[in-house]
Amino acid sequence: MRKLALAIAVAIVGFAVPVTKAGPPQGKPLKLVLARQSTADPVAVMKNFSQHCPNITLTTDQKRSDYMLYAGGWSGSYRFMIIAHGGDSVYATQTTLLSNAVKDVCRFLNAQPQKIAQSY
Repeated sequence: MRKLALAIAVAIVGFAVPVTKAGPPQGKPLKLVLARQSTADPVAVMKNFSQHCPNITLTTDQKRSDYMLYAGGWSGSYRFMIIAHGGDSVYATQTTLLSNAVKDVCRFLNAQPQKIAQSY
């Protein structure tokens, strides 16, 4: 009987505690333009960004983007590089899974202060 009462108490407390999910930072969504030299599948890159980092979208308009993403990918390796306005390379990662490369880029970009978009 005690075990049953304990199980019920744990279940009630478990349901009573609010669960908060850490979402993307508030503010304007970030826009990435995919570099034309990228060799990774753009559809797969876009799909992974929408799943893992919903506040970052890919755009084709370089003037409206916040950063440029070079996404090199081939069997067994993905190399992503973020280029800031002005042409400075600010971040790079290399992973074996596309989803991990996207998560790395997402963490980096969400940690950056938001800036007003300028031309490259």
